[in-house]
Amino acid sequence: MSTSTHAKPGGKAAARSAHDVPLAYQSGFGNEFATEALPGALPLGQNSPQRAPYGLYAEQLNGTAFTAPRGANLRSWAYRIRPAAVHHPFRPLDNGRIVSAFGEIVTPPNQLRWDPLPLPKAPTDFVAGLVTMAGNGDPAAMTGCAIHLYAANRSMTDRYFYDADGELLIVPQQGRLRLSTEFGRLDVAPHEVAVIPRGVRFRVELLDAEAGEGARGYVCENYGAPFRLPDLGVIGSNGLANPRDFLTPVAWYEDREGKFELVAKFMGNLWFADIGHSPLDVVAWHGNCAPYKYDLRRFNAIGSISFDHPDPSIFLVLQSQSDTFGVDTIDFVIFPPRILAMEHTFRPPWFHRNIASEFMGLIHGVYDAKAEGFLPGGASLHNCMTGHGPDAETFDKASALDTTKAAYVRDTMAFMFETRAVIRPTRLALESAQLQHEYYRCWQGLRKNFDPAKR
Repeated sequence: MSTSTHAKPGGKAAARSAHDVPLAYQSGFGNEFATEALPGALPLGQNSPQRAPYGLYAEQLNGTAFTAPRGANLRSWAYRIRPAAVHHPFRPLDNGRIVSAFGEIVTPPNQLRWDPLPLPKAPTDFVAGLVTMAGNGDPAAMTGCAIHLYAANRSMTDRYFYDADGELLIVPQQGRLRLSTEFGRLDVAPHEVAVIPRGVRFRVELLDAEAGEGARGYVCENYGAPFRLPDLGVIGSNGLANPRDFLTPVAWYEDREGKFELVAKFMGNLWFADIGHSPLDVVAWHGNCAPYKYDLRRFNAIGSISFDHPDPSIFLVLQSQSDTFGVDTIDFVIFPPRILAMEHTFRPPWFHRNIASEFMGLIHGVYDAKAEGFLPGGASLHNCMTGHGPDAETFDKASALDTTKAAYVRDTMAFMFETRAVIRPTRLALESAQLQHEYYRCWQGLRKNFDPAKR
């Protein structure tokens, strides 16, 4: 069992110094973990004893239906200072720039691209800094997703948040985050991602805020089935994202009392409730429904060593499965540093039109299919059957490349949220000052090379 120290009541100076201490984690994807922050806090041999150790309350969090098959069943037992039910009634909170109902504005078939969000000037925490760019489905039907950007410059201190509409895949692009959750703490930096399960309460601290650096990144709010690792099929037992590289926190708790705010996202809207204690008061827990993080640099990319290159599904990190076999609701795909060795082949991504829709982001460097204009922190959207592919400059270079030599794609990290349903941009996204109205021009330089007299 893992153990962890806990926060001293009201000690802000201690919390700041703790930022410099590396956190402990448990390794493995979807494992049955058991961890306690005080020795003997975790009951042995049963989940709900008549009297839990240390006067704690036993409480179960279910991420799936009780009767879900064992291999898909997600649940954790928490042993906490107070049950999660202890708070005042929720009241409506201004949704700010968060949207969960899509279709307010007509979705165009155009290729769309945005510059990065500017960092805020007024004090703005993670929740206040969320901006919904696009999405599909419906949180009430538990299908689809919302795609947000975030830009923040202040930590959440006496404010906590949970999302009942879906799990959150957080992709930092600038600035390190500390995610303090009911199940422990995660430090997440650019090139890493974190997943917070549906309903788990947490707060976000900006670890680089004291240096004057804000935080910016992307969030995929998954309304549907929880993310899982894809099956590898003919790839075999190793490759892509390996289970051992996923890290889940050890137990850690806060025993703080005071005036705090608990913010909930429920049925597409934000709500807040007064709460007289920190909800991050789980002293011990066991189960497989818990937050986790993953370093994208550990992804073992698979590629061709002969000619052509496989479909981009070889870059799949996580998937949310649908009720149609082989078709996911959401795919989280990355384009990491890699070596391109195939000969007689146009090496960048080919021109294509997909039945799926793609929302893309750039964490670092330059995306190898776009020579310019696609900036770290920016985003693009290519919807169902909208043609896209490399820009004219990339096409010309790749067409003249000596493919007898391997190409090293080093200084980059891009990703994509791909969905089976059309991704509908919000009014805010389509009217945003960051929208690149001239994006279409990157393909206008593609010349007519056809000559019927020349094979």
